[in-house]
Amino acid sequence: MKKRKLALFAGCILILMIAGCGKAGGQEEKVQTVTVGTGTQFPNICFIQNGKLTGYDVELVREIDKRLPGYKFKFKTMDFSNLLTSLSARKIDMVAHEMETNPERKKRFLFNKVAYNYFPLQVTVLESNNTIKGLDDLDGKTVITSATSNAATLLDKINKERGNKFKIVYEGTGANETANQLKTGRADATVSTPFAVKFQNETSSIKEKVVGNVLSDSKVYFMFNKSNQKLSNEVDKALKEITKDGTLKKLSLKWLGADYSKSSF
Repeated sequence: MKKRKLALFAGCILILMIAGCGKAGGQEEKVQTVTVGTGTQFPNICFIQNGKLTGYDVELVREIDKRLPGYKFKFKTMDFSNLLTSLSARKIDMVAHEMETNPERKKRFLFNKVAYNYFPLQVTVLESNNTIKGLDDLDGKTVITSATSNAATLLDKINKERGNKFKIVYEGTGANETANQLKTGRADATVSTPFAVKFQNETSSIKEKVVGNVLSDSKVYFMFNKSNQKLSNEVDKALKEITKDGTLKKLSLKWLGADYSKSSF
């Protein structure tokens, strides 16, 4: 009888030890939360649809989340102008907002290596505008864009190369601000992508069109703090799988209307 009790006791101790080891192992495999900064005003990229944050960049991050079980990605929305400040202050761990590289950004932050989109910028005007047909027709005109964006950097570079022949102004924070400025005649043109113009025309009474050649077809990446190399590498690993199995192309076709996972040049 005593032997039986001892055997039962020993069995209970063994079960508790196994359970304890399992718990310890679980604790060692904690899921890391990644706070992703994005916006809500970029049509089909990161925007609110039926009360839900969605779009190409948002759904791509959600796909990456599915493929990286060691991480949990959560979104924090803010104005575009606050994204890099928040990343620098470590209020977010990653930026998903069609970010292109430039020397200043590369000095301060880390970009992952695998591009997830190409961003074709073209001169954009009201659909009724038949006088501006490309870059050469911007002389003496006013061109509106978003401050701190790569579109602003591109316009500034082009304007300097052409002898500052057009005026650059920056949009405010009102809804559909750029389109309204075009409609009222305060601005003559902007630069945009075909997919953004497509969305504009589907959702607004102010109709636009892209004209002329593609000015820039930059690769687009996610951004991280320089100390987050491991996270960047893991995101690249997931992106390679997403590209290889055709998921990236499907997301581009769904949200952007064409396959922008490859260059238009």
